[in-house]
Amino acid sequence: MGDAEIIPIGTRGRPGRGTGKAPSSAARSLAGGGAGSKGASGRPAQRRTSEEVAEPTAPEATEADQAPAAAPQTTVPERPAVRTRDRHAGGIPAADLMAAFQVAAREVFGEEWEVQLARFLAFLRRRVTGSYVVDEYGFDQEITQRFFMAALRPIAQKWFRIEVRGIENIPADGGALVVSNHSGTVPVDGLMTMVSIHDHAGRFLRPLGADLVFRLPIVSTMARKGGATLACNEDAERMLRGGELVGVWPEGFKGIGKPYAERYKLQRFGRGGFVSAAIRTGVPIVPLSVVGAEEIYPLVGNLPSLARLLGVPYIPITPTFPLLGPLGLVPLPSKWLLEFGEPIRTDEYDEGAADDPMLVFNVTDQVRETIQQTLYTLLMQRESVFR
Repeated sequence: MGDAEIIPIGTRGRPGRGTGKAPSSAARSLAGGGAGSKGASGRPAQRRTSEEVAEPTAPEATEADQAPAAAPQTTVPERPAVRTRDRHAGGIPAADLMAAFQVAAREVFGEEWEVQLARFLAFLRRRVTGSYVVDEYGFDQEITQRFFMAALRPIAQKWFRIEVRGIENIPADGGALVVSNHSGTVPVDGLMTMVSIHDHAGRFLRPLGADLVFRLPIVSTMARKGGATLACNEDAERMLRGGELVGVWPEGFKGIGKPYAERYKLQRFGRGGFVSAAIRTGVPIVPLSVVGAEEIYPLVGNLPSLARLLGVPYIPITPTFPLLGPLGLVPLPSKWLLEFGEPIRTDEYDEGAADDPMLVFNVTDQVRETIQQTLYTLLMQRESVFR
């Protein structure tokens, strides 16, 4: 082998390194016996020949060099075996979940939560299988008692704090006609009358509603299931003959849509159709006076043009609506007084008395004056609007 160009290890074959110049640091580190290092005189060592490069002297490897370095040993503690019964899903034992469920059920439903849960499941089963009763007018007694009355009861007791007087004037059974004043911009007084009669007299009031109630998609279904029917003499007479407790508000939209300045001043009672129905069926008329409903939505204005466009009797403007938006729909918590007057008997009239317009007018005026005078008396007894 002739003279060959020696490329020291570590130069990666790049030109300009290890070509006869000073050896690189990698070459000096590989040279045995201080190759590439300066002598005692400070001169650099001479370059070795090709023979010396061809036959390098390898140092003898010792046993310590051949054996790999021993890694330090660490002691891993053994984990105890986990049995299947010790594992539980989600980190919460099933027994703890059941105990928490029972505590929550007692807080919500009381100590008899198991009985109430069983009743609720039975209710769902009847609804799914269709084993429930609805009368010819669409009245669903179970839905009314379990849901409608349960939803209205806290409003009547806690929000309006309704005080009921003269409940003994409601007949325990048989047909009767409850005639009441109408007020409040929104007919909340009808709903509060229904729940008050149910809770204090144990009877369901069957209200006679206006045409608008049964033209609204969702409201009409709820009204039918709650016991309401169209305000017409035919349905009213059929209900009264069937022994139902029927409710009517003769003022209609003129009563609930009157300005706040005219509060507690009764409007015209129509043509006395309710009196004719009571006389024909011979049931008593029970006058009802309601104080407190006028203040829940004080009507201070109206938009008649928009009301005609939408096909509604009026668009109310109150101190809170539409100024506060949806918050303005919350009624003010006024104090309510409901007083049922003494029944006016109609079974003493002759058979054709219902067709006598003067008699019908006189009885209508008697009912109206009874309610009006009772309203004045209750207003004098009330301390303030909210207590």
